[in-house]
Amino acid sequence: MAAVIALGVIALVLLIFFASAIKIVREYQRVVVFRFGRSIGTKGPGFTWIYPIMDRIVWVDLREMYLEIPHQTGITKDNAPISIDFIVFYKVVDAVMSVLQVGQFAGAAENVSATTLRAVIGDISLDDVLAKRDQINEVLRTKLDETTERWGVKVTNVEIREVIPPPDVQDAMTRQMSAERTRRAQVTEAEGQRQATITVAEGQKQAAVLVAEGNRQAAILQAEGYAQALETVYAAASKIDAKTMGLQYLDALKALGASPSTKFIVPMEFANLLAGIGGFNERAFGNGETEKPAT
Repeated sequence: MAAVIALGVIALVLLIFFASAIKIVREYQRVVVFRFGRSIGTKGPGFTWIYPIMDRIVWVDLREMYLEIPHQTGITKDNAPISIDFIVFYKVVDAVMSVLQVGQFAGAAENVSATTLRAVIGDISLDDVLAKRDQINEVLRTKLDETTERWGVKVTNVEIREVIPPPDVQDAMTRQMSAERTRRAQVTEAEGQRQATITVAEGQKQAAVLVAEGNRQAAILQAEGYAQALETVYAAASKIDAKTMGLQYLDALKALGASPSTKFIVPMEFANLLAGIGGFNERAFGNGETEKPAT
């Protein structure tokens, strides 16, 4: 019976031993092993065996982490107080150094970041702090990386999250923004009026061009109609004989006779034309005798 109990105790001890000796390390993790207090390096990832009595381990996460730095007040180059908070992204590149060289990385990094920020802001004017965030981010990242490099930690990025200028500067920025919006509104309105004026003038010009073109076409059509009328009259007149023309002149004489005038001037061509009409000379110009032309 005692032997059975002893075997059970030994099995339990061995089970506890093996459970403590076997470690499963994930891909993004490493374990720093200390044997009798001396660092013997890292193990992992995957199945890892340690000696529970002799070895002590420290887990290290190799993934990229971030650290929020609360608002820090600094004085700019032109003596303006300003409050800034930012985020520091970092990654462990040497697991052993990150354990041996720094006791509490988060607290150390926060204090280093605060002092580095004040040093960087002190060399920059307020306008540059508000306008050149990317440059400030890069300067902060470089300076922090120089410090954390000896801890086996790489600062991958720094992002300024919020910049709070002094109250009087905020009021001035608000007034400037309002004035800028007013200026843009006036410029937009003036541009709209200019475009409207140009559009109206262009429309009037096109209307005048269309009117002039219409008048020109009307004049051309009128001249063509008048020319065709003259051609028609000329064609008709060329087919009329002398007797027909004489009859037309007789109608003209009837109209003259109805007039109250007492004197009429008759062209000689008119008399010669009427001479072809029988008996006209006897009734109109003589006693019936016809003067013979001289030979």
